[in-house]
Parts: sequence; C-alpha cells; structure tokens
Amino acid sequence: MAKIQAIRGMNDILPDQTPLWQYLEDTVRRVLGSYGYQEIRMPVVEQTELFKRSIGEVTDIVEKEMYTFADRNGDSLTLRPEGTAGCVRAGEEHGLLFNQSRRLWYTGPMFRHERPQKGRYRQFHQIGVECFGMNGPDIDAELLVMTARLWQALGLAGHTRLELNTIGTAEARRAFRAALVEFLSGFRDDLDEDSQRRLETNPLRILDSKNQDTQRILDAAPKLDDFLDDESRAHFDRLRELLDAAGVGYTVNPRLVRGLDYYGKTVFEWITDSLGAQGTVCAGGRYDGLVEQLGGRATPAVGFAMGMERLVLMLETLELVPDTVSGDADVYVTAMGEAAVSAAMALSERLRDELPGAVVMTHCGGGSFKSQMKKADRSGARYAVILGDNEVSAGTAAVKPLRSDDPQQELPQDQVGDALRRGLGRVSDQTQ
Repeated sequence: MAKIQAIRGMNDILPDQTPLWQYLEDTVRRVLGSYGYQEIRMPVVEQTELFKRSIGEVTDIVEKEMYTFADRNGDSLTLRPEGTAGCVRAGEEHGLLFNQSRRLWYTGPMFRHERPQKGRYRQFHQIGVECFGMNGPDIDAELLVMTARLWQALGLAGHTRLELNTIGTAEARRAFRAALVEFLSGFRDDLDEDSQRRLETNPLRILDSKNQDTQRILDAAPKLDDFLDDESRAHFDRLRELLDAAGVGYTVNPRLVRGLDYYGKTVFEWITDSLGAQGTVCAGGRYDGLVEQLGGRATPAVGFAMGMERLVLMLETLELVPDTVSGDADVYVTAMGEAAVSAAMALSERLRDELPGAVVMTHCGGGSFKSQMKKADRSGARYAVILGDNEVSAGTAAVKPLRSDDPQQELPQDQVGDALRRGLGRVSDQTQ
C-alpha cells in the first residue's frame, strides 16, 4: 500500500527545525509585548463572505487562491488566506473596536493555492499586527520603529530596508486610477500578460510589476503624487519626520501600492536582498475603511504582516541562528537496573526543580550501558548522570561531562544539582 504524503506546498516542521521557529516566535512576543501589544487568536476557518467583502471578489486571492468548501450545513467556508479580515471580524464581534484604541498581534497558518516555490507555500505562517482607533501618523511610525527593533533583536537590521509611500484617499486613487487606465490603454499590447489582466481588474498593481518593459512604460505615466489630497500629504510628511527623529532609515517608493482597495494613506514594505526574488519580508499600511466595510463603525486602522518562513530562511541563510537555539538536552540521566530506573525518575524530577530552564532527559527503554551512553551523546547533552545498582545502594550518582575532558565525579544525589548548576552556568530563580 502506497504511503500517504503531505499535500504539495504544505510542509512539516520537524523537531530539529522547531527550536528556530520557537526562537523567532519568542523574540516577536518579547518585542511586541514591550510596546504593549496583546495577542489575539482567531479561527483558521471563516465564512467565505468575510474574505469576499474584505479582499474583493475580483482579485486573484478570491478567484483563484482560496481554499473554499461547503460544510455539512451547506455554508461556504474558507481557510483564511490572510489574517487582517479575521482580526477585524473578531474585534467587531466582541466589542473591542468602537471608540477604543487597540494594539493587537497574532500568529498562525494561512492558506493560498499558489504554485509552491522557495519562500512561498500553500500553507504558510504569518505574524500579523493590527492597530485600531488611532488616526495620526504616530501609530504608523510606532509600527515601523517597532519592526526596526525586531530586526535588531534578530540580527537582521543590516539585511532589511524600508520602502514607504502614501496612496491617498479613495477619492484620490479613483481619479488617479482613471488617468492611469487611460494612459496604459494606449500601450495595452506592450504590457506584460499580468499587467494586461490587471488593467481591467486592479490597475494600481501594475505599478509594482517586475517586468522591466512595463516599468519603462510607467516612467511616462501619470503619477499618484499629482492626485494626492492635502490631508494624506500632511500625514505622510509627519510620518517621515517621526521616522527621521527616531533614526529609522527609509526610501520613498512612489510606485509602492497595496493590492487591496481598503488600504489608504501609508503603505510600506520591508525588503531584503538575501532571498533572491522573494524579497518582501514584511508589508502593511493603513486601512481606515475596512472596519466599516465589514459592517462596523468607521474606525482608523493600520497594520502589517510578515512571513515566518521567509524570516526563518533569512536567519538560516545569513547564519544568524544563535548557538543557544537547539533542541538539545542539557542533562541526560541513565539507569541500569530496576532500582536505578526508579531512582533515575526521582533524581530527574529533583534536577528539574533545581535547574529551572534546563532540559533534563531521562533514559527510557532499557539497554546496555554502552547504548545508553550513545543516546546520551546523540541527545546533545553536556552532562550524563549515571545511576546503577551500586550508586543506588550508596545514594550517589556519577556526573560525566560529555563535551569536555573534565573528570567524572561521584557525588551524593543531593549534591548533583549544585554541581550541574555550576557546570551549566545556571543559577536557579531561588538563589538569584
């Protein structure tokens, strides 16, 4: 019988990979928490109508990429392709948004039926940050300053750059869109295939086409800046002043847009040159119209999403994974004989109490002394604690260093924790 394999583009994250993911998640949690952001957790399945109303029915995501199905009641449900709509839905449903300010973040899997490639998958993981109820450019600036701090914490500060733009109000974009379509229609046959299609559905996305011939045509096209309203221009100017004061470098990219209609004013991307074509690691902007679009009261909002797979790939590619990030044990407790097995269980529990944060692995499954020591070595542990009948009778244990030439020690069991604490360089919470 043939083995069942994972769905293409939906990958297992194996035990030797999860420590790096946990390191990334823990770093994000620490940085965001230091700014007062609170975690929210939403379902991975939502009503299909949520995404049709937020993303728009005439988009690649809704038309081609969503995993949509009818449940047993005949309701149309969709695996979430992004997190913002679900966060707005949850905030509205539970009364978190109206006449309040909120700083929220979430993490988890998203789903899009795309052609899998390096850094882009059908099940992918995002960290999302959403802020509600704050109108001014100061919250836009905080998001970017906070993200810069995250890059610093991960060692990525020298490998990312910030691009930002303002896309104005819906009225300004409508006027610009009409002028852009009129101009590009005269060059329809010269546009790349994607841009020809977008000319009918989402012409602003043509601005960030990767096709060089299309970009040359755009050099002579109308500029969004010429259609901007005074409020959006003032908002953007103040944002730049705040970033300059905070020492966050950036480049203004007048062709940077978002593909969804609910975005307005500030848009931004953090880009890296370390991953080839998949250069965007974080993207976002203001979406002041979305809460109202989904049935709530008009609420200013701004946020971003970053792809975890790409960040993990960056950390690995740039060799920025700290030495402390591993799934290795610190201590491996061996046991030879029935009495030793009981004693090893008890000693291991004592060591976990005495060495907070240490990974203490107890050997299970029997085997010879030689085989147990091989497993101790493969565990990555720095020390093996050896218990046999003689040690149990004497109330002692042998502590053997596995990563140095230091001599093995025979110690009373109640002194093993102190010896390991010194060797591991750990101090328990109780002795600090």
